[in-house]
Amino acid sequence: MSEPGPAAAARVAPTARTRLPGNSLAPLAARQFVRAAVAEWTALALPAVRGVADRLTEDAVLLVSELVTNAVVHAGTSVELRCALDGGTGDGRLAFLCVEVTDYHPARVLRARPPCDIDDELPRSGHGLRLVAECAESWGTTYHRTSKTVWFRLPVVPGAQPPPEAATAGDQALLRDLRVAEILAPAPRRAGDCPADPDWISHGALSFLAEASELLAGQFDEDLVASLATQLLVPRLADWCAVWLDTDGHVPRLSRVWHTSESRIETLRLTLEKDPPRPPAAALGSAVSWPWPGEPGAYGPGGTALACRLVAGGRGVGTILLGRAGLTRTPDEVVGLIEDFARRVALALASARQYTRQLTISQVLQRGLLPRSLAEIPGIEHAIVYEPRGDTCAGGDFYDLFAGGDGRWCFALGDVCGSGPEAAVVTGMVRPWMRSLAKEGYGVGEVLDRINRMLGEDAVEGVVGAVGAVAAATESGPGVPVEPPEDDGSDNGSPRFLSLVYGALVPLGPGKGVRCTLASAGHPPPLLLSPDGTVRPAAGSQMLLGVAESSTYTSETFDLDPGDTLLCVTDGVTEHRRGPDTVELFDDDDGLAAALKGCAGLSAGGVAERIRRAVHDFGASAPDDDLALLVLRAR
Repeated sequence: MSEPGPAAAARVAPTARTRLPGNSLAPLAARQFVRAAVAEWTALALPAVRGVADRLTEDAVLLVSELVTNAVVHAGTSVELRCALDGGTGDGRLAFLCVEVTDYHPARVLRARPPCDIDDELPRSGHGLRLVAECAESWGTTYHRTSKTVWFRLPVVPGAQPPPEAATAGDQALLRDLRVAEILAPAPRRAGDCPADPDWISHGALSFLAEASELLAGQFDEDLVASLATQLLVPRLADWCAVWLDTDGHVPRLSRVWHTSESRIETLRLTLEKDPPRPPAAALGSAVSWPWPGEPGAYGPGGTALACRLVAGGRGVGTILLGRAGLTRTPDEVVGLIEDFARRVALALASARQYTRQLTISQVLQRGLLPRSLAEIPGIEHAIVYEPRGDTCAGGDFYDLFAGGDGRWCFALGDVCGSGPEAAVVTGMVRPWMRSLAKEGYGVGEVLDRINRMLGEDAVEGVVGAVGAVAAATESGPGVPVEPPEDDGSDNGSPRFLSLVYGALVPLGPGKGVRCTLASAGHPPPLLLSPDGTVRPAAGSQMLLGVAESSTYTSETFDLDPGDTLLCVTDGVTEHRRGPDTVELFDDDDGLAAALKGCAGLSAGGVAERIRRAVHDFGASAPDDDLALLVLRAR
């Protein structure tokens, strides 16, 4: 830390302290405590308090709320809060409002983000620290043996005097709004800066919009976007704010409501739900004056309100309504700032809505690619681990366990080369083919022969190509034409290649195990674990399916005796890297066999969990490929 915290100041007066429990009520109590401390100092007519304006108090309340929330959520301990006025005692020193938030989990590090190339000197972390860095004159973090303190200082304008008695409350509020951009500026206020300087105000407005864009960008939840929007506006530009989201049923949904007085939020929500704003169609994307509601219990004293449709790509995605008490009109500068802000909110909402739509489609597709139920095989216990990359996208890995007819049960673990919708299409075709061929009585090798020929047919390439074009169009955005790739006779990376372990099981009778016939096509070799800890390959690997239509496949037959365990995995297991910049793989030096050897005596579920944990523990980062494994153990 480059400078000492406010606790190290030579002279500190006055000071207020409190301790808050580590629960959801702590942020509200912290806000009330700061307001009460400033009000008490104002009543005492202390010299330094003369410059503490309402806007400075609100800044302090906002920052302390964020810091206490961070402490409660991420540290999970009680919180100590200290609020003080430093300086401004008549000797010409600049006065500061100083706040410290202390939690008792010193080892806990707040969420960090990568450093920003433009402003590397400011640490980037959770929203709380981002706001502190933007608004405070100085701030820092002090680590102690049993606690951690985050502190900040806000400058008190020297010599600030109350406005003339002739000025009305509305005039004072209007003046405050005209200076709102200056309040939003992230840089510390310097001596000699003029609050009404157009360049300074413009800089503050741009800083506010840049901060809003950064906080809203990359948010994938509509309600979170709406929540951030209301908290960015209140209390900076409004005393209360609400966001409605458009729905498919054409009835807008009230997503978020915020008020500077938290005791009014619930009443305000109940009032707003009865009468959603409907700005005229001609005002699409523009902020228009809105009648101040007549329920003072919900809104507070009268003032001016604005309604603005949130429009992205020419389509409405919602409506924002905000109000500022004590005004007869909203200044043009503030209206323009709100309209710019609303456009950013609309784009963030549209992006979140598109992401949600694609995620829903992907999840529905993924559910359709996997079996709804797995067969129970006499004499066999089974376990499956299936983790698509990122947990959000339909992957190319699949598994199945089903009755094949004539006293046989069949199992499969496959991996389509490629990813995304194209790989999912191949998965969606192969699994029904496999089931159909098995029930028609084809043997293990014959099933692989026919799947190999089917993958080489033009029909598969056509379907995969069409899906790829649709996926590209979706990623490019609506209205962007995407030309299909020219057919030059090459493969073009089409994901029609498939690695597959496929087998059939025939029970031999109670206590006698099962007879297993299997084949592995381009797949990591299945491993067989004996009760004494011996591990050996269960079958050799053959040509990848879909490469050469003339390839033929053979199967191997062996008995799974009681206590034997068969492990089948995809290359997401064997090729998992220790780190992004290394070439060391999990299966180097037979790492998979070594991990399986330590599973002797475990159930099928125990084996599956131990191998899964070994893969995740091997690398510092999550697997960068789909991860799937199938365990079969003879009872």
